[in-house]
Amino acid sequence: MISPNEYAERRQRAVNLMESPSIMILYSGVEKVSSADEGYPFEVNRNFYYLTGIDQPDSVLLLLNSEGEMKEFLFISPYDERKEKWYGKRLKSEEASAISGISNVMTNISLPAKLDLILGEDAYGEVSRVYLDLDREIKIADDTDTREMKRILENTYSEIIVNDAFPLITTLRLRKSAREVEEFREAIRVTKLGIYAIWANMKDGMKEYELADVFHHIINDENGYQGVSFNTIMASGRNAAILHYPNPQGIVKDGDLLLSDLGSRHNYYCADITRCAPVNGKFSDFQRLVYGIVLGCNKMIASIAKPGVTIEELQNATIEYLSSECLRHGIIEKKEDISKYYFHGVSHLIGLDTHDPYKIPCSPEYKKLKLEPGMIISDEPGLYIAEKNIGVRIEDDLLITKNGCEVLSKDIVKEIDEIEMRLAPLKK
Repeated sequence: MISPNEYAERRQRAVNLMESPSIMILYSGVEKVSSADEGYPFEVNRNFYYLTGIDQPDSVLLLLNSEGEMKEFLFISPYDERKEKWYGKRLKSEEASAISGISNVMTNISLPAKLDLILGEDAYGEVSRVYLDLDREIKIADDTDTREMKRILENTYSEIIVNDAFPLITTLRLRKSAREVEEFREAIRVTKLGIYAIWANMKDGMKEYELADVFHHIINDENGYQGVSFNTIMASGRNAAILHYPNPQGIVKDGDLLLSDLGSRHNYYCADITRCAPVNGKFSDFQRLVYGIVLGCNKMIASIAKPGVTIEELQNATIEYLSSECLRHGIIEKKEDISKYYFHGVSHLIGLDTHDPYKIPCSPEYKKLKLEPGMIISDEPGLYIAEKNIGVRIEDDLLITKNGCEVLSKDIVKEIDEIEMRLAPLKK
C-alpha cells in the first residue's frame, strides 16, 4: 500500500506546479447509471486517487497554494446509517484522514461554503486561479461534469481563471516511486499465475470465454477481487489477428495459437501482458517463424529502451525490424507492406491506467516524450496474418532504469522451447 506520507508528498509536488495564489479542486467521481436503476461499477478518477488514496464516490480534494504555503481539505459524504445498510461501508472522517494523510476532513455538503469563502470572500488572500481536472466525463453530480463546473465558477466569480489540472497531474504520474513499482510487481505476479492457469486448461473445443473465465477466477482469488486492468482479450486462430478482439466466443482448436492479452491490477496499478501459446502444445513451422520474428523484436525493444529514447523512436525501430525480417522470410514483398500485418504502436505508458495518460494521449508530445528512470512502458510488437489464421503479439512491461530498463514480466516464459516444455506434461 502507498503510505499517507507519499500521498502528502505528491500533493506538495502538485502545489509546487500551481501558480500562487490558486486552488485545485479534484473530484473522485460519481456512480453512473447504466440502465433504469442499475449502475456501472464505480471507478474512481485516477488523478484524485493518485493524490489521496481515497476510493469512493462523491469525494473532493481541495488544495490551496497561497504565497507558497499549502493548505489541504478533503470532503467526503456524511455518515448515513441507512445508506450503509443498503450499499455498504463508506469511510468516516478519521479513516479518510488515516489513508490520505489529510487532517482537514469535512462533509461534502460544506464544499460550496468553503469555495465561496476562498473565492468570494478572499479569506485566504485574493485567489483568482482555479485548477480543475477537465478530462472527459468526470462527473461531479448526475447532470454536471467538471467542464460545466468551469462555466459555473467563471459565471459566479468574474475574476476567476480556470486552468486544466489534467496535464499537471499526469506529468507527476509519469515517474513511479519505489512503492509504486512494488504494486506493479504484485500485479504482474498475479497475472503470471492467471496465464499459466489458462495454459493448463486450454484444449481443443473450448470456448475462448471459458479461458477468460479461468483467468478472472485465478486472479480474483489472488488479488482480493480487485479485478482486471482492462477487458481480457482471449483470441485463438484467426481471431488473434483482430487487435482488440471484443467477443471471445470462438472455439479454441487444435493447431491454433491462443493469444492472451490481459492483466491483473493491484491497488489500481495495471499489469499489461500478452503471451501466445499453441493449443496442442507444439508450434507449427509457420507459427514458429512468425513467433520468432515477434520475439526477436520484443527483445530488441527491451535492449534499446533507456533514458532519452522516445516512444516514437521505439516505434520506428519496430517497423524497421519487422519489415526487414518479414521481407527476408518472404512474408511480404516490399518493406512498405508491413503495415498490412503490423498496425499499432509498440509502446505506451502504464500506471494507474493501462494506457497511462500524459497531457494529450497519442499527441506529438506523447510520442516525443523522452523516457526517464521510473517510467513504466509496454513492449508489444506483433504480426497479424489473418489469411494464415495467425496473430502473434508478445508484450512485457518495462521499468526504465538509470542505464536501460528492467523487464518486470521477465519471469513469465516466452521462449518457444520454454513454452513447449511447460505445455508438454499437460498435453499427454
